[in-house]
This record gives sequence, structure tokens and C-alpha cells, in this order.
Amino acid sequence: MKYTNSEALFEQACCLMPGGVNSPVRAFGAVGMTPRFIEKAKGSKIYDADGNEYIDFVGSWGPMILGHAREEVVEAVCQAARQGTSYGAPTRGEVELAQHIIDAVPCAEMVRLVNSGTEAVMSAVRAARGYTGRDLIVKFEGCYHGHSDGLLVKAGSGLLTENVPTSAGVPAAFAATTLTADYNDEKSVREIFAQYGNNIAALIVEPVAANMGVVPPKPGFLQFLRTITRQYGTVLIFDEVITGFRLALGGAQEYYGVTPDMATLGKIIGGGMPMAAYCGRKEIMSMVSPQGPVYQAGTLSGNPAAVAAGLATIKILEAHPEIYKSIEEKGAALEEAYRKAGENYGLEFCMNRAGSLLSVFFTHGPVETYKDVARSDLAKFRTYFASMLESGIYIAPSQFEAMFVGGAHDESDLQKTAAAIDRAFAAVAEG
Repeated sequence: MKYTNSEALFEQACCLMPGGVNSPVRAFGAVGMTPRFIEKAKGSKIYDADGNEYIDFVGSWGPMILGHAREEVVEAVCQAARQGTSYGAPTRGEVELAQHIIDAVPCAEMVRLVNSGTEAVMSAVRAARGYTGRDLIVKFEGCYHGHSDGLLVKAGSGLLTENVPTSAGVPAAFAATTLTADYNDEKSVREIFAQYGNNIAALIVEPVAANMGVVPPKPGFLQFLRTITRQYGTVLIFDEVITGFRLALGGAQEYYGVTPDMATLGKIIGGGMPMAAYCGRKEIMSMVSPQGPVYQAGTLSGNPAAVAAGLATIKILEAHPEIYKSIEEKGAALEEAYRKAGENYGLEFCMNRAGSLLSVFFTHGPVETYKDVARSDLAKFRTYFASMLESGIYIAPSQFEAMFVGGAHDESDLQKTAAAIDRAFAAVAEG
């Protein structure tokens, strides 16, 4: 494969944007390569500026559960845009989308639409603080909840990729209100609540940690979080920006049978357009302005084009529940391909999967905590990534991100990917 155009575009971009990108992981810094500049996508495929075709397992980092440029979604966006791209006023579509979210998501009694996962989490935490009258929040090391100040503490995603445990520019006073526990470690949570419990407004968790690679919850862990937060009157927030409408129509709440007090949603609910939401119990959401004293607003919140894309996507998922069974089976097939290749070449690795989310870690298993993730051999990952890309398989350019399997991936895609995995593991074994 040749990348002349991508290389030229990246050189130009580096003079115009920090690192040449608008989101850090896209820069391919962790794999020491030039990012591919994408020009178009359709179904399970993306195409770069050099004309190369890839089977896409990034899926815009999760939203493209139906595949790229799904006709019903594209038509819904076009129809909405023809009527105006933004009004700054209420629309019928917002009401309809809110109803679909409330019908699907177990904890959702009221919903507020926003523009990004970061905004959703920031607003949910503020609402929880307003509701409880408390200041402290608990998060988990390696879990990423967007880039608002109070949550850039031992975060995941690009912060792990760039080896930055916290962010410059975050006042110490902000960070001091965030307490950090160990994901999948009940003892660490008990110790925090024993010392600070009566001052903890919210505990926020990715029900499946998917920003340090995919790390599913241990059996009983989410149920434990539900129990201890109830005991202390703390608001339990599931960050379902990734898992919402992906693991099931009702997200991780449905998949694992645990209902939090609040949830943040994103990615799939926008159908690939910029949109997110926070939702939860009525008495908490009623604290939000103009009904209550917790202020939050946004000029483009409920943008009609984004709402149309989200509605079209959710309606397809509602009408075709078999999609979830299909993508779970595809995820299982890829998991088996990884295990087979690992065994063939005698590699030390661990494969984690939750439904259609999966990650390979080049370390011994099990991988259940951030400390386990941190053992991963990043040099081996770089070799693996380069081989997969050369084989036409587009995966996240970071050890600490998920692979996303979607409805558009077909048997041919899976077979080609399995062959690419075998080649990549052979390359890793050769060193």
C-alpha cells in the first residue's frame, strides 16, 4: 500500500492543528505511523486518500453499528437538512427521540440531549451534585469519561495512549474532588466509601471498561456498585457512551441486569452525527434548568439533522433485534480467530470480549484491572497493528481502545480478518 496523499495531508495538517488532528489518538503516535486520511466509507469499508480499501473495525469509535452510510440514515439526515440545519428551538424530533430512549433504557425517566459524550458526563455529574448537595465523585482508574476537568484523573483512551495520567491545565482543586478506585476491585471501593461515603455525590463507571481496551466487569461487580451506592445515598452513573444501544437496545443495563440512577449516552444515539444525552430518574433530572437550579444549556443541543440520524438508527435496531444476536456471534467468531492464531504461534496474549466489543492484549491473562492492562507489550502491539493495516484491516491505533463489530460486517470480512490476524500474529512471533 502507498500513502503519499495521506502523508502530504498530515504534513500540512501538522502546521494547522495541534498534532495534525482534532482528537489525539487519530495521530497514530502510539504506533509510530502516519494516520490514514479517510475520504469515504460504505457498509463495512472505509477508503483513504490514496485509494486503499480497509475493513473497518473502528466504526467512528462505535457509532456505526449499522455500517457506514446506511441508506435510511443518510436519507433521514438529508431530509432534515433540507428543512433547516438548526433552529435553536424545540422540535418534534427531539420529543420522539426522547421517548425512544426512555422506552429502551431502564434508568431513563427523563432525558436531556447534548452534543458530545464529554458534555453528557459533565452535565450528569453536575446534576448528581445538585441533587445530593455533595461535592465528591468516584471514578475508576483507566476509565475515560470525556475531557471535562474533574474527570481527567487517571483516565483512559488517548490519555493512556499518550502515557499522560492527568492533563495539564486542570486545577488541583478540581482534581481533589475526584476519588479514584480500581475497576473490578470491590475492596478499593469499600475503602473509599468507608472514609468519604457521606460526601460522595456520584460514582461513575463504564459498565464495560472500553477505554483501556475492553475489560468486562467481573461477575457481581456492577451489582456491588449498585448496592454500595444505595447504602450511602450516592448517585450511580453508568457511562454508556460506548455500550448504550450496542450491547443491547437497553445497553449494559439490560445486558447485565443492573439499573443505575443515571446514564450517559452517545455515539449510536447520534447515528454518526454529533449528539449525546444524559438521562435518569425523574427526581434527579428535575434538578436540571429550567425545571430546577442545575444549569446546563447548548445552542446546538437537539440539532434536527443529528436527531434524525439517531432516530433512524434506533428505529432500525428496534425493528431488527436480530442485529444484536448477529454482532455477538461475529464478535465470538473473531475472538476464536484470535485464540487460534495465538495458540498457533505460542504467543502470550489475552483476548477480552463483551458482545460486539473486543480487544487483544499482548500480556498474560486474565486482564481484569488497569494494572493488568498496563502490563501489555506495546512494541508487540505496534507490530500487530502495522501488519493488520497492511492487510487492509483498520483497527484502533492504540492498545487501549476497542474493536467494534457491526451489522455490515459479513462472512467475507470475517474470513479476511481471520487471515490477517494469523499473518499479524506470525509477525509478532517473529519479533
